[in-house]
Amino acid sequence: MPNPRLADRYAKSLIDLASEKNILEAVCEDMRYIQALCKQSRDFLNLLRSPIIKPDQKGKLIDAVTNDKVNALTAAFNNLLVKKGRESDLPEIATAFISQFNTLKGIHQVKLTTAVAVSEELKKSIQNKVQSANNFGTVELETVTDESLIGGFVLEFNNKLVDASVAHDLREIKKQFSQNLYIADL
Repeated sequence: MPNPRLADRYAKSLIDLASEKNILEAVCEDMRYIQALCKQSRDFLNLLRSPIIKPDQKGKLIDAVTNDKVNALTAAFNNLLVKKGRESDLPEIATAFISQFNTLKGIHQVKLTTAVAVSEELKKSIQNKVQSANNFGTVELETVTDESLIGGFVLEFNNKLVDASVAHDLREIKKQFSQNLYIADL
């Protein structure tokens, strides 16, 4: 069961330690690698959350997967999580770390969902538009394709949603027709 408070505390501690050692960017890249690993490999996620596998085996397997791909501080942090029995919280800790790092550096995450893939030129244009309209320092744009949108786009940032998709417009029209005030219900 995810524990966001625990993840935030561990992430804050790791940020403080990495800042103290001047390797914050390297540790952030490690956390992005771990986050991507958890998203792509269901087996790795099951390994972290398995109550059957003993902690020392988990530690060896995590070391084997991340060997030569993460910083020594990140490896030591992973070993600490295993010793404390918190390895199952590693995906949430990685996400919390990246979120806190972005807040610290003034980086804003923007998610663009479209019906078809967009060109690099259009991505750059949208990124610049969001950056200038909201006075953001740095914007990281993530693009996703979802054919159910039919057309248009959905833009998400800072807990805001801009839905300019054809599917949204069709849902709104359907709602208006179902609530037609000019025809009496029979």
